[in-house]
Amino acid sequence: HCGSQSLTLSAVCFWTFNASGNLMDFLDEPFPDVGTYEDFHTIDWLREKSRDTDRHRKITSKSKESIWELIKSLLDAWSGWVVMLLIGLLSGTLAGVIDLAVDWMTDLKEGVCLSAFWYSHEQCCWTSNETTFDDRDKCPQWQKWAELMTGHAEGGGAYVLNYFLYVLWALLFSFLAVSLVRVFAPYACGSGIPEIKTILSGFIIRGYLGKWTLLIKTVTLVLAVSSGLSLGKEGPLVHVACCCGNLFCSLFSKYSKNEGKRREVLSAAAAAGVSVAFGAPIGGVLFSLEEVSYYFPLKTLWRSFFAALVAAFTLRSINPFGNSRLVLFYVEYHTPWYMAELVPFILLGVFGGLWGTLFIRANIAWCRRRKTTQLGKYPVLEVIAVTGITAVLAYPNPYTRRSTSELISELFNDCGALESSQLCDYINNPNMSRPVDDIPDRPAGPGVYNALWQLALALVFKIVITIFTFGMKIPSGLFIPSMAVGAIAGRIVGIAVEQMAYHHHDWIIFKNWCRPGADCVTPGLYAMVGAAACLGGVTRMTVSLVVIMFELTGGLEYIVPLMAAAVTSKWVADAFGKEGIYESHIQLNGYPYLDVRDEFTHRTLATDVMRPRRNDPTLAVLTQDSTTVEDVETLIKDTDYNGFPVVVSRESERLIGFVQRRDLTLAIKNARQKQDGVVSSSVVYFTEDAPQLPASNPQPLKLRRILNLSPFTVTDHTPMETVVDIFRKLGLRQCLVTRSGRLLGIITKKDVLRHMAQMMNQDPESIMFN
Repeated sequence: HCGSQSLTLSAVCFWTFNASGNLMDFLDEPFPDVGTYEDFHTIDWLREKSRDTDRHRKITSKSKESIWELIKSLLDAWSGWVVMLLIGLLSGTLAGVIDLAVDWMTDLKEGVCLSAFWYSHEQCCWTSNETTFDDRDKCPQWQKWAELMTGHAEGGGAYVLNYFLYVLWALLFSFLAVSLVRVFAPYACGSGIPEIKTILSGFIIRGYLGKWTLLIKTVTLVLAVSSGLSLGKEGPLVHVACCCGNLFCSLFSKYSKNEGKRREVLSAAAAAGVSVAFGAPIGGVLFSLEEVSYYFPLKTLWRSFFAALVAAFTLRSINPFGNSRLVLFYVEYHTPWYMAELVPFILLGVFGGLWGTLFIRANIAWCRRRKTTQLGKYPVLEVIAVTGITAVLAYPNPYTRRSTSELISELFNDCGALESSQLCDYINNPNMSRPVDDIPDRPAGPGVYNALWQLALALVFKIVITIFTFGMKIPSGLFIPSMAVGAIAGRIVGIAVEQMAYHHHDWIIFKNWCRPGADCVTPGLYAMVGAAACLGGVTRMTVSLVVIMFELTGGLEYIVPLMAAAVTSKWVADAFGKEGIYESHIQLNGYPYLDVRDEFTHRTLATDVMRPRRNDPTLAVLTQDSTTVEDVETLIKDTDYNGFPVVVSRESERLIGFVQRRDLTLAIKNARQKQDGVVSSSVVYFTEDAPQLPASNPQPLKLRRILNLSPFTVTDHTPMETVVDIFRKLGLRQCLVTRSGRLLGIITKKDVLRHMAQMMNQDPESIMFN
């Protein structure tokens, strides 16, 4: 739809342009701030587009005058790529720093490195000469807190002390995170993706992408992830990258003065964010296209590709995981998958869809409760309570104690000959002489059964706790917890299938592909498919999800199982409700977001939706040559509309154009300061030339230049289906309703959204902003 969208947009802009001769002389800006927007308002895409075309035309005509102007025009053309380069460098660096800090602080909850306290557990034992292969996690330089304080590493006392300090550190980290968010940057909480979707659709939330938000979000993200809460850093990294994009937009007037152009940069920044979050540059571009962007012209596609590339390259040179990979979860499987395995893969897809539905419903219900009850007034207490419960329940189970990324990494892993994890405790055949990488299926040992119990408990724990964690007043992503739920379920299914294949290899389903002594089932692959299914169920991504998953794990030959699971989970989840988690949060917050994917099938007309309705007061309009400055000021004071239609006279009501409230206010204020003779009784003229007035009359005020002479109009009999489409594809703020040239009423974006909510039997008053 993006291609068609950009096409319609440019076609209409071209039409608007020609229709009005010169739509806006905004470039010789007569006074500052004209054409800007207020907070919590929607931008006018058409106006932004035509302003940019105007600016471009001016630069092109000037570039023929002198060498200096030519250089300036070349710099202007290159500025987009420069911004992308800067976004990639900064977001890659921030992601690397966040990864390193999270690694160190997560390990700090358990112990400390004596040789250099800034080393994480893994780095500490890399430098040690005394590690053995079996106990590669144990080295004298790394000491747990109990051992450091009491000298005893084992025993009940040491366990209790370690437990207590683990909970204490977790509480400290989360308390710091929530306090910083609360005091310095309230916008730094949550995942940020619902708001970014809304901003990219043309809404203005000032400060959401500001410098403070960037700084606080980066710091608190490290604290929140390290506290061991069930949240990820992926969603917030998209927000962080968009803050970087906004920061660099302010350096170039081409972007800082044009909200439409700025959104193109932010779309590309979102791609860079996913690129560093998952080490998946192509997945990032597709994510921006499929999930967050509203208007995505081809130029933005190439630029996001470049930004994602630079960001991934920067992260790779920092090498935060020390494995020369961009991600923690890189896996290499040695066995192909078989057709019969599609059945468990599709079942995992069904599980993912059901979990997605359950999670969205429960989480939205809890967030609504937080909004409407006393709970919302105590964000710090809520975070501390949830952290306390999480830490107390997580510590006894080794699978929930470690960071979620490490857990996923272990679940994805294939059991090689060198694995020391409990999940790989199989009973080996003593007379086995085979190459190391191709180990046949073996019966599970006691370690595996023990691990299965712990994983089952971890699964229940993760499912429940994530519902309460997502949406608290700290930075919290959803990708990693959803993937963890899916990976745990997948690994359990994988081990079950593997054991069935081993013990019943003469069954008809296993006979064809699973001979005794062959390595036929890879449980790690099931974990990967489960992770994709659950993430798809929650976010409803399909294409970008599959690409992210195989870039993330390097599992190229497993695209078909991943696609099967992703599509199944989307179908199952869509059967219960069309909205993904981000759309549901947008609805919950009442943002004016017109989803491109929503179908509008009701048979209503523009006249049913337009205001004024039957019993309303008449429409507030201005006349072209009989309104005084005082009348205009009174109108602005008495109403809160975003703009006013201009008509020939109140009797004829023939439409001439539309003028924005903010531009009117600024124009009058400016005229009173700078233009002599403009008083309250001066007449405002929207005509081409003001008539010659007698000398005794006050000086008239000419405001033709702020009048939009080609406002978008529809007739009163236009089907709402078409109106909704126009609003969606052209990003309109408002549209005037006429009948044979006479003005009847106005439809704003808010009216459209409220009408759609009403048609779906939802509360139309839930849409709060303009």
